[in-house]
Amino acid sequence: MSEDKNEFTKDFTKKINGLYIDPQIFTYKFKCSCPGECCYYGVFADLKEAQKILSIKDKILANMDGTQSKNVDGWFEEEEEDEDFESGFAVGTEVINGKCTFLDKDGLCTLQKIAMQEGEHKWKYKPIYCVLFPLTTYEGALTIDEEHMDRLPSCNVDSKTQLTMFEACKEELIHFLGEEGFEELKNYREEYLNEINMGVKEDVAK
Repeated sequence: MSEDKNEFTKDFTKKINGLYIDPQIFTYKFKCSCPGECCYYGVFADLKEAQKILSIKDKILANMDGTQSKNVDGWFEEEEEDEDFESGFAVGTEVINGKCTFLDKDGLCTLQKIAMQEGEHKWKYKPIYCVLFPLTTYEGALTIDEEHMDRLPSCNVDSKTQLTMFEACKEELIHFLGEEGFEELKNYREEYLNEINMGVKEDVAK
């Protein structure tokens, strides 16, 4: 077994940009239609991302509504070690009025609104944890955050959808992996699906 593998990644064979790929993203059915429900419990940011957010606190304060806290010191929890984050430290956002401190009354992310106002990429200030959901990085792998999805009443409730996680999250995957990384992921998807059709592998999402 490879030294960087663990109990969670032991059966994963493909690695892109240093992360193992959980192949169930290619067949797991998913469709998003909720009003930002995934942000109700707060989110995680890399320590560097939290610092970047605090560097634009004046812009954030100017865009907050009455349901959001303008106490800058109360926006984030204490940092904690987490190897799945680039800096090695994760910082949770505080939950204010039943939602992430950066989520406004209309279910929109203040960080994303600011980036769009500036004509920048919409995810310029947004933590990658938020961008990726319902995907996540865990134990060195790109996988599905089923634990968080399971506690969201309106998340992925369309049982008739034929859209896969890979298809539903294409834009997010390109943003996260880059164009080259995404092309590599597409090629791996074709290989994986072909092996399932040939009976060489079993669909892990079943």
